[in-house]
Amino acid sequence: MKTSRTIAAGSLLVVALTGCSGRPSAAEPAMTQISSEVAAAAVPKVSLGKTLANGLSVPWGVAFLANGSALVAQRPSGAITRVNPRGTRNRVGKVPGVFNDGEGGLLGLALRPGARPTAKKPVQLYAYLTTKTDNRVVRMSFDGSKLGKPKNVLTGIPSAGNHNGGVITFGPDGKLWIGTGDAAVTDNAQDKSSLGGKILRLDPDGSISADNPFKGSAVYSLGHRNVQGLAFDSKGRPWATEFGQDTWDEFNRILPGRNYGWPLVEGKKKRKGFVAPKVQWRTDVASPSGLAIVDDVAYLGALRGERLWAVPLKGKGVGKAKSLFHGRFGRLRAVAATPKGKHLWVTTSNTDGRGEPSRRDDRVLRLDLG
Repeated sequence: MKTSRTIAAGSLLVVALTGCSGRPSAAEPAMTQISSEVAAAAVPKVSLGKTLANGLSVPWGVAFLANGSALVAQRPSGAITRVNPRGTRNRVGKVPGVFNDGEGGLLGLALRPGARPTAKKPVQLYAYLTTKTDNRVVRMSFDGSKLGKPKNVLTGIPSAGNHNGGVITFGPDGKLWIGTGDAAVTDNAQDKSSLGGKILRLDPDGSISADNPFKGSAVYSLGHRNVQGLAFDSKGRPWATEFGQDTWDEFNRILPGRNYGWPLVEGKKKRKGFVAPKVQWRTDVASPSGLAIVDDVAYLGALRGERLWAVPLKGKGVGKAKSLFHGRFGRLRAVAATPKGKHLWVTTSNTDGRGEPSRRDDRVLRLDLG
């Protein structure tokens, strides 16, 4: 899947399947559906710049400061490390109360764009974490060198050893967006009273956004199985990655108040009342986690698929998905664009018990665009 062209609506790209257990095969079994409304935008050249950090333990969330440094969450321990563009790193603190259980732990991080913390004017760092009782979002002051005590922003998100969600980000609307999993209870995804299997939208203080689609509810969209990637295109439209179960992983454009079908449908299977994904993949070539969008090209980190997927966006559709770095770095988790949009920082996830770590894993990689 390495060329770009427009394909008629409803047509499918099929590459032979070779099984769905263990590491993906070189045959790259996949199926991707492309919208006909698009003359595919070009995917720029993406190359490895450098390894910025290594020896980390399951690095998950990445949140950039205005100067190009980033805060990186380590899932099992709750530690947060600051990494600068030269690769210098220092620990800034540890989030208390993190419960390391399967896919749980310290997950997403978020800072308001342009954050410039100082001792006199600290900023607020937001974190999504698993506790012994739930998933929750907290915020902590950060003065550039250390973290303050966490304060709850949202509690009661269902937690589990898998389907645990965990992405948070600030949208161009200034709101806090949160992707959650169904916590292995599929009914959560269709239950509007549950925070599981949803995309949520809040004001930064944790209050319900007045213009949310369901009055008095944090729910922005429902019917999701496990959302770990959220990003916005040049028009401010939200997009999300979603883990499928046994058949199809998804890349969705998120619309207010809409239902994405889980567990009643998976992938592009048509059923009235549900939104179909813009792209679908077989689970052994994707398992999409982190997401960044730069110049209307979406970059998705694939765990089981062990690659970076690049998907051009245009109009109401997408161009042909392109597979990058297949098998080169192992499992890819976070994907974050630098403040000026010239680079991606990508974390590996080979020490999470499902990969084959090298002696340098896990790593933070800088990929150069163009």
